[in-house]
Amino acid sequence: MSKSGDQIIDTIFALFSEQAHLSYGESVTTVEHMLQCAHFAAEETAHGTLVASALLHDIGHLVHGMDEDIAEQGIDGHHEDAGADYLAPWFVAAVTEPARLHVAAKRYLCTVDSTYEADLSPSSVLSLKLQGGPMSAAEVTSFEGLEHCEDAVRLRRYDDRGKIPGMKTQSLESFRPAVEASLRAEFR
Repeated sequence: MSKSGDQIIDTIFALFSEQAHLSYGESVTTVEHMLQCAHFAAEETAHGTLVASALLHDIGHLVHGMDEDIAEQGIDGHHEDAGADYLAPWFVAAVTEPARLHVAAKRYLCTVDSTYEADLSPSSVLSLKLQGGPMSAAEVTSFEGLEHCEDAVRLRRYDDRGKIPGMKTQSLESFRPAVEASLRAEFR
């Protein structure tokens, strides 16, 4: 691991620590949510880049600089783009693109799975409206043609599960190997 790779990860993990208290409308903090998503990915023995993506997928909530309750204010913070753009200089697309697409995956699942929307948390229902609602047929076709759409759907399923108050997960540090292995080659 290069010194710069260690510094990148240390910076990201410090952001998790500094912002560990932030909520985003669910019954867990943003950091608890991301740890739970990574836990579910690891438990399912997903490949390392998907574990890293699950861990980092909502980092946009920590870096977009907007209020925690923006959805309640009727604002879509586009956290998926903010997070993927933040991570893109350092991480492979197999990490950044499922993270970028996890909101689109929610919209997709609302369209292709007739029972999916009924199981969304109230906060996810609210954000779904701000994010465009279920996809049109043309959007479904476009989404299904994207290289990382399958991992985005898997990540979305972890996202929907990762909202359990008091759930015990692995430590943030235990995910460091997956995050390290997911850095772009020049930073490893």
